[in-house]
Amino acid sequence: MPSVRAAVMSAPHKPVEVRELSEPELEMNSALMKVTSSEVCGTDVHLLHGQLAGVPYPIIPGHVSVGVLEKIRGNVCDVSGRAFAEGDSVTFLDVHRTCHACWHCLVAKASTRCPSRKVYGITYGVEDGLTGGWAEKLYLMNGTHVISLDGVDPIGFMAGGCGLPTALHAVDRSNIQIGESVLVLGAGPVGLAAVALAHLRGAAKVLCIGAPAHRLKIAEMMGASRSLCIDDATVEDRTAWVMQQTDGRGVDVSIEATGAPVAVKQAMNWTRDAGRVTVVGQYTDAGKVDINPHTELNRKHLDIRGVWGSDYSHFYRSVQLLKDERMRTALSAIAFERYNLEQANEALADVESGKSVKALIVA
Repeated sequence: MPSVRAAVMSAPHKPVEVRELSEPELEMNSALMKVTSSEVCGTDVHLLHGQLAGVPYPIIPGHVSVGVLEKIRGNVCDVSGRAFAEGDSVTFLDVHRTCHACWHCLVAKASTRCPSRKVYGITYGVEDGLTGGWAEKLYLMNGTHVISLDGVDPIGFMAGGCGLPTALHAVDRSNIQIGESVLVLGAGPVGLAAVALAHLRGAAKVLCIGAPAHRLKIAEMMGASRSLCIDDATVEDRTAWVMQQTDGRGVDVSIEATGAPVAVKQAMNWTRDAGRVTVVGQYTDAGKVDINPHTELNRKHLDIRGVWGSDYSHFYRSVQLLKDERMRTALSAIAFERYNLEQANEALADVESGKSVKALIVA
């Protein structure tokens, strides 16, 4: 079988190395995708540091990718039943094997908590084949939900990357109403996408608190009315700033997208009485934070909502959003850094340090 070059994360805290792997023999109703670009995101940094459970190292990272279908065996169709053809430009839902038959899927309507759920680039390992995007080619197994990028710039989609569907899920959960005020804590890919989506949803005022300063300039280009850099303001300063923007009441909705537990407490404190707090940034266990259930939660009559990942609907709708000029314009504010397979470690370091807003592996 032909060989395929892939960047492999052999174990936590070990440098990523490029290996030659075998091209798979396709099962029925599967495909081989030539990868054109794959995202390097905060999740990949967590993987490098061993902060996620159930990861079958060695793995090929890269859970959100775009490419061109190179080989198809049998039929691979989209959600409307249209068959894909070799040469089509596509992306795919990184979540695979959601059962749609268990209690979580059928009763709770929370498919992102399905115990059968597997994820490309995270819970599939090298032993499973070409199941991560940091490679020349990727194996789209039978049952993978493939999405056409016809009429959508693939690089434009990668500007949103995994942050866009995740933020879309968070904005859905926040139930933002036209004319409300929204505070986004964090200016990473999820936070920036949440800013743009909250603005498109009809928020009258979108505030963003985060760092570094250059990312806050991007937040304002993407729809934030005002922004505040945490490097230049104490917690007391931030509190005063939010209250000044909201007539002393706090925002209607806060979306935490930082990954810092203390930001959840801050979001609660900066949200008005009977407001809504959506927590999307706590993807790994970064520790605990103390809250006073009486003064910070119950007496404030807050509604706190968690967000875990995204499902097919969020990926599908993210692609549709890229057909809207307003969303394309918002995402065009995000600058790219491109890295080849041999530069994967550099890409991880630049994402972890915040130097790179959006890093892509280009095989």
